[in-house]
Amino acid sequence: MTTPAWHHNTAIVDDGAQLGANTKVWHFSHVCAGARIGEGCSLGQNVFVANDVVIGAGVKIQNNVSVYDAVTLEDDVFCGPSAVFTNVYNPRAAVSRKSEYLRTLVKRGATLGANCTIVCGTTVGEYAFVGAGSVINRDVPDYALMVGVPARRIGWMSRNGERLGLAVRGEGEATCPATGERYRLQGDVVTRVDAP
Repeated sequence: MTTPAWHHNTAIVDDGAQLGANTKVWHFSHVCAGARIGEGCSLGQNVFVANDVVIGAGVKIQNNVSVYDAVTLEDDVFCGPSAVFTNVYNPRAAVSRKSEYLRTLVKRGATLGANCTIVCGTTVGEYAFVGAGSVINRDVPDYALMVGVPARRIGWMSRNGERLGLAVRGEGEATCPATGERYRLQGDVVTRVDAP
């Protein structure tokens, strides 16, 4: 059933913000006028969404996340509690760098664990999984499992969020234990074998 977007009475949704059907904005959150948010999203308590932000459908943003200008979250992205985005690589309070924002892209189905940091100018690949507390300072391949500070790839994850029995790099195939989907590793790239 399709219902209009909803926001709690303590949330601020500025005039001009676009919220898709079935999207919910919870307590003490703020969505700026230029933000574009798709259908079926959930923005938890104390979430901030800036003007130059695009959020796809089915995105879940947990409590205490600020999505700053120049960030795009594609469909079905999960942002864990207190995940952090930046948009300037070398900020100074006394130096205006608004013209230097670096774009950040988090692709479809990716998971960003609690308290992780996504340094601006990076791309997180489809269905990648960033562990809690990790710091992403370079691009992340599709399906990669990333942990640490700075984050390093320690394996691969299925679309269902299950760890795949694949080496970090090389050649091989594995099956998702939950869905039976098959994946192939070739070098540093994982693809779904049975993708349509």
